Amino acid sequence: MKNEGVPIVKEGLPFIALVGVASVGFAIGGIWPLSLLFLLLTLFTVYFFRNPERLAPIGSLLAVSPADGKVIFVGKAVESDFLKEEVQKVSIFMSVFDVHVNRVPLDGTVRNMRYHRGRFMAAFEEGASEENERNAMLIETPKGHLLVVVQVAGLIARRIVCYPPIGSFIMKGQRMGLIRFGSRCDVYLPNDAEVLVKMGERVVGGETILGKLAEKA
Repeated sequence: MKNEGVPIVKEGLPFIALVGVASVGFAIGGIWPLSLLFLLLTLFTVYFFRNPERLAPIGSLLAVSPADGKVIFVGKAVESDFLKEEVQKVSIFMSVFDVHVNRVPLDGTVRNMRYHRGRFMAAFEEGASEENERNAMLIETPKGHLLVVVQVAGLIARRIVCYPPIGSFIMKGQRMGLIRFGSRCDVYLPNDAEVLVKMGERVVGGETILGKLAEKA
């Protein structure tokens, strides 16, 4: 999978280079206020595209958060792309200060994927899950559980990146992509899963346990 073992995700390098060159250019031209402004923007861009290592908890039934951020929804909702039924949904909002690398919630095989063009509402708004630009991924675990992870673009975010192709086997905590500059991730868990987070809670991608799936006979 991409961006393993590097401190900054590769997708961020063009943005860092752009503002960095602008800062140097203004310095050479003696325009120090703008040079300082773009230097700060360079430092922030490096910070935004940081790529920390994470250690996923052991347990084949423990689903972890796909993103860093704040839980803004926990409850029942209809998953409209693949499951076509009401299941348990957990939504995580990522501010521009959160790590934006997204991670796989559980070991499994990518069975399907669907990208939707859409609006760019603020990601924390109620209708963002259905109306915003988004990418949905259907994952089937080795024990046959089905769950869906949806990367949702936000007000500023205009680029969703998703690494694994359909048919690939992915592992819990593995990097699965990123969303640029503020967004959200929605996770749809089976109805018999035990959700272990609550509204307002801060979660860490690849480490915080969102829920525990039920054993299959």
